[in-house]
Amino acid sequence: MPTRPLCLCFLLAIMSTTLEVAAQGIQPYPNAITTRAIIPETPMSPPSRNVVFSDPDFGSSMVRATDSSTNFKLPGTYIRTEGSGEANEWSIDTGKFYVVGAGGRTLAFAFDPTTMAISSLPNATPGQGLLMPLRTGATFSFVDPDLIYGTSEPDTLTITSYRFSSKVSTPIVNTRTCGVQPPLGSDPPIVSDDDVRTTLDDTRFSISEGGTASGNHMFVIVYDKSLGCRWYNTQTGEMGGQWGGIGAASVTTPYLIRHAYLSRSGQYVVILVDWFGWYVWDVSTLQVTPCPVHSNGDECNGYRSVGYNDLVNGPAILGDMQVAQRPLGNIGDITQLVVPVPFNWEEEQQFTWNNVNTNDSTPVCGSTHSYDGDPTISEPFAAEIFCVETDGLASTVWRFAHNRALYIEPYFQTQPLGSISRDGQFFMFTSTWDGLLGTGADGTPLSDVFIVKLE
Repeated sequence: MPTRPLCLCFLLAIMSTTLEVAAQGIQPYPNAITTRAIIPETPMSPPSRNVVFSDPDFGSSMVRATDSSTNFKLPGTYIRTEGSGEANEWSIDTGKFYVVGAGGRTLAFAFDPTTMAISSLPNATPGQGLLMPLRTGATFSFVDPDLIYGTSEPDTLTITSYRFSSKVSTPIVNTRTCGVQPPLGSDPPIVSDDDVRTTLDDTRFSISEGGTASGNHMFVIVYDKSLGCRWYNTQTGEMGGQWGGIGAASVTTPYLIRHAYLSRSGQYVVILVDWFGWYVWDVSTLQVTPCPVHSNGDECNGYRSVGYNDLVNGPAILGDMQVAQRPLGNIGDITQLVVPVPFNWEEEQQFTWNNVNTNDSTPVCGSTHSYDGDPTISEPFAAEIFCVETDGLASTVWRFAHNRALYIEPYFQTQPLGSISRDGQFFMFTSTWDGLLGTGADGTPLSDVFIVKLE
């Protein structure tokens, strides 16, 4: 049988690869690649801070937002995102964002969405981030670009707002006054978690607290600006407050809380319990629905993100790019968003959905990384930044960049955990840049925050 000349075969292979990774013109990200081909990573040295560059494999515009000098309180140490994907790390006008430094420092910067230039805020020292008086789980307002919410040391039981223009902190609610049973003590070890969350209209807030650290809290408190406090004791099963049902929760088994995330409608709270699963509390009622991770029929495994009234997670039953969406009012009603699921394994997914609308139909975005730190890219979507269609019209996965994050256990900051801007146009994530950032002054792996433009 005659064979093609070697040069022709090579040319056809290049053309085929080019066609496979070409942008597909699908809204809302018409310039993004939407094929499901394997896209190898081109080696690249760490870029300079605050210089816009193009991802060599996907073409997306990116910028390195931080470097080892960013944390001026502890120079030579890592910088990362908040990490849960639930905190809103971007102001509603995309003009500000914050990052987290070693030692729990929260540093805010100005951002120009047009040029992707990063600069100091007016009240910060020139060339530096603004060191905010808030813990690492702060969340920007969804209605006011000058406002952010969180808690502060030493008394972390008060939810506080911080206004950038005036640098003034204002109490929203001291949760010691919410009437929880048994009452919260006054000892300093009684703390809240760093998981303050708010609704899209900033009228309702949630927080978990009552223990000495994340993982041993027993209270979820929801504060409504008009109605007051409502609380749930997950150890006794008792619920009470100034509104909603009073009595025993529908779930009687006691458990402790790792994090609690309010849905953006304010109707539900998703309560995480270490590595054993999660619960959904319909806040105005006594109804609590469990979703144990060992129940594959309910597909409760994997990292998750809470939307307006829906939740998205990665069950990893059919493959690691399995993405499931379900309404919080009926968590057994599961829609598979990536169809068919690519046959790929050994990739963790994390999600962020702060661009969500009231229909839960905007793309949910996230990142993948090898959970054993393997840098090999041998399957689609490995080590990438991506978004997934949720409107039910198709099963599109938009692909934007390699995140170049090599996970080194147990260092949380080596995972490419991300946060999407409210307008859905920018994704901020943590990366070790293939390990090329080195090791910090404290002996831990260095990481920095990078921003990719989604278009």
